[in-house]
Amino acid sequence: MSRFFEDFSLICDKIKLTSSKLNKISILGEFLKELDDEDLKIAIKFLSSQVFPPWENKELQVGYSTLVKLLKDLTLTDDKTISSLLVKFGDLGEVAEYLYKNKKIEKPFFTKKLTLVDVYKILNKISDLKGEGSYTIRKNFLKQLFIDSSPIEIKYIIKIITNELRIGLSEGLIEEAISYAFNKSSGDVRNAYLLLPDLSLIAYHAKHNTMHLISIELLTPTNFMLADFMDTASEIINYFQKELICEYKYDGIRCQVHKKDDKVKLFSRRFEDISYFLPEIVNEFKKIANNFILDCEIVPFKDGKPLPFQEIQKRLHRKYLIKSIMESIPVKAIVYDIMYYNNSVIDLPLRDRKQIIKCIKFGENSEEAKYFWVKNSKEIEDLFNESISKGFEGLMIKDPDSKYTPGRRGRYWIKLKKEFNTLDVVIVAAEYGHGKRSGVLSDYTFAVKDNDDLKIIGKAYSGLTDDEIEEMNKRLKEIAIKDLGYKIIVKPEIIIEVAFDSIQKSDRHDSGFALRFPRIKRIRYDKNVDEIDTLDRVIELYNRKRSFYT
Repeated sequence: MSRFFEDFSLICDKIKLTSSKLNKISILGEFLKELDDEDLKIAIKFLSSQVFPPWENKELQVGYSTLVKLLKDLTLTDDKTISSLLVKFGDLGEVAEYLYKNKKIEKPFFTKKLTLVDVYKILNKISDLKGEGSYTIRKNFLKQLFIDSSPIEIKYIIKIITNELRIGLSEGLIEEAISYAFNKSSGDVRNAYLLLPDLSLIAYHAKHNTMHLISIELLTPTNFMLADFMDTASEIINYFQKELICEYKYDGIRCQVHKKDDKVKLFSRRFEDISYFLPEIVNEFKKIANNFILDCEIVPFKDGKPLPFQEIQKRLHRKYLIKSIMESIPVKAIVYDIMYYNNSVIDLPLRDRKQIIKCIKFGENSEEAKYFWVKNSKEIEDLFNESISKGFEGLMIKDPDSKYTPGRRGRYWIKLKKEFNTLDVVIVAAEYGHGKRSGVLSDYTFAVKDNDDLKIIGKAYSGLTDDEIEEMNKRLKEIAIKDLGYKIIVKPEIIIEVAFDSIQKSDRHDSGFALRFPRIKRIRYDKNVDEIDTLDRVIELYNRKRSFYT
């Protein structure tokens, strides 16, 4: 029989109440040992805030307002009380637990004791509901789930639905708990997760001693190989001291193209299936022989010239893709690497993978990325200038002997960009503006990663268009977790690329640093919080350029 959901909730509370990472790992590890296969996978999904993997294109479609209304109806609580409790707790799950403990909930004589499987199946049914009348049915499913819940259960059901577990359990700690539970090395678990980004399946394989069977799979996204930064062409040449592969750095959406027989799927950096938005790319790759996984950049091109990055974003964030948008923003897949060609090729050196790409017959909407062999800094500098003149971002310089290492940022691929002073950061708070922006969230506080924490490094309010500000205002309100009146605290999930003049030490922010004259270069819909820059990166930039800082 499946474990009771209350057991899971109690473990979550126990993890939350300990500050020791080692204790969190052992508490969770001991719990995982006791679970059967189905419960194990469900528990890991809930703990990872991934009820459904992003590539499955499944969403709960349960809004914050629906949850609040259900709580109000079941606990006979008014709007004012709910609002004051939200300010006090900053978390709707905590508010629900408080109300269940302090209000009389009208329940039928018989209620069901919920199990992990029960909760997962109900959430799965809710996600499958579509069309007319689905809202009412969805609400009824939730109402029954809420009625069957105890105070601690309602807290964690809501936390799971809203992706706000917040018990101090990072992805890395879940990996360590899997290692602890099934006597596997943390390195092996991490390596498996880089190939197959689904911790629920990693836990299953760890339990059954089948982790050696994990590999990249067609139609399931894997992690992308990541690049490092260097400042100058001479630094790159001095580091490698050998002939290198050099490519233009395209300013588009990074994409994995998976083809298996007659099926083609396109995945973003966040593992989302973006095939619907790029039908011409899908149809073109369907015509190509063999099964493969390609690493490419989807670039908007018109009249032989690249369009601004923001144009491709317009295609990816529409409910419906219409012909006029496709015609005004034509796209092309620029393919620069390959991970699978009838079998995995990630262990081959880049120079050999490049030769495999030449076997593919591309069409009108795709092409092999042009690349050059370079031996000295002048050749790199000349190509850099050529890249900029063609409207690209800069250069990628790559070690020809490097394997494809999913999810790893090593000095095998190096970025040389036009704008050195940019960072990818996550918005953690937003304030209301003034003047024409009065009543609009338009001043954004952002942070970088510091191990498992986020550290604030600045605020920015310039760089977005009026339309982008309007969209951002809506999105921020949807992910608000605390309302302080003049500003809101939000779930850290909106990534922006910020340009700045310099970095200076500062006690205004908990990072110890502040960006000087920050401005938003663009919203990075294609990235998630795991991909933002780190505090170590900030310190590195500060140390390199400190002689110029004031």
